[in-house]
Amino acid sequence: MSKPIIAVVGRPNVGKSTLFNKLIGRRLSIVDDTPGVTRDRIFGDAEWLGKKFMLIDTGGIEPKTDDVILKKMRAQAELAIGTADVIIFVTDLKSGVTAADHEVAAMLQKSGKPVVLCVNKCDKLGEAPMEFYEFYNLGLGEPMAVSGVHGHGTGDLLDKAFEYIDFSDENDDDDEVINVAVIGKPNAGKSSLINAISKEERVIVSDIAGTTRDAIDTLVTVKDQKFNFTDTAGIRRKSKVDDEIEKYSIMRAKMAIERSDVCVIMIDAAEGFTEQDSKVAGLAIEQGKAAIIAVNKWDIVEKDGKTMDNMRKELMQDFSFMPYAPIIFISAKTGQRLDRLFDLIKFVHSQNTMRISTGMLNDVLAEATARVQPPSDKGKRLKIYYMTQASVKPPTFVFFCNREELFHFSYQRYLENQIRSTFGLEGTPVKFVIRERGDKKA
Repeated sequence: MSKPIIAVVGRPNVGKSTLFNKLIGRRLSIVDDTPGVTRDRIFGDAEWLGKKFMLIDTGGIEPKTDDVILKKMRAQAELAIGTADVIIFVTDLKSGVTAADHEVAAMLQKSGKPVVLCVNKCDKLGEAPMEFYEFYNLGLGEPMAVSGVHGHGTGDLLDKAFEYIDFSDENDDDDEVINVAVIGKPNAGKSSLINAISKEERVIVSDIAGTTRDAIDTLVTVKDQKFNFTDTAGIRRKSKVDDEIEKYSIMRAKMAIERSDVCVIMIDAAEGFTEQDSKVAGLAIEQGKAAIIAVNKWDIVEKDGKTMDNMRKELMQDFSFMPYAPIIFISAKTGQRLDRLFDLIKFVHSQNTMRISTGMLNDVLAEATARVQPPSDKGKRLKIYYMTQASVKPPTFVFFCNREELFHFSYQRYLENQIRSTFGLEGTPVKFVIRERGDKKA
């Protein structure tokens, strides 16, 4: 079976994200004193006493609110409760039992799921203070005294949660997972795409720019291939980022790109290409990631027989710095071409991890240099002795030559085009490393 799921829920600002980060052993959820920082469900893999499980952090539950975002945060928490095997209900020792705590407790009791009551911010060791015993009034059994900041009591908390989990059927699934980062500027439809792929409201969708703050993981299986999609915060120009939380979010988006295999660059079809789109794409190039340009909201564009071809030509010109990236026109809202998107992700990932034998590479090199002679300068001509592939992700090729300064960029581009025309390498950047014969760096 899949890993057991434990959901961390509670009202805003009781320290859920701090506890979540402590339990998984790294800073995955954004922690800030501002209530409502965590808005979506954040998933993290964790392990305790050799047993692996999935932990979900949720946005704070406000039982009674008219705020659109807070209402959706509650809906996200309810989804987490529905999918969890065990719920850790986090309360705050310092603020005591509140009316909102009673309402959340009632909601959890109705769910029928096992609940472990956690009283957070018990930062002092020793006997629990008198205020601690007030939490028995919530009717959820014995509360567990925990400090999310210092880690006190977290082991006892997990031991208590594990009493409700049967680990006997657990097995490790080592199938290869393709990690996909969905990136783009705000409001391009990234969260809508994730929801369409997962067939549930996995992340909050709103017209308010900046709704997604954390990097959200969603695991789906299509045609026996596992994909882990990461929805990221929209990346804006630095001059427009003045909120500390948004700075963390953009940093988290860059981290998501770093650990991804494929980047899906979302473009708003109604708005077209912008300068910010090129900067977002540049992040994928810097990390050497396979990339797909997905033009979203294609369903709302007025079309004739040439609309797609014309826009494709424009985008190829706009993205001339990454001509290898395939372009696909989709609609997250209607599901148009999403099946084709999965195939394309799988294909560009295979290209990004392609290995080519040294013999085949040097056959192409010999033919290319015979067709177009290497450049020369002041009577000295470039001689390329041989080439080999050093690594993948991205495919990296090492050329050994007589003089590095003669290996002009234009000739490198020519050789890249010859390699691509022979072997494909669609959707992935390639990297060239130039070495002189006898170069100590070699």
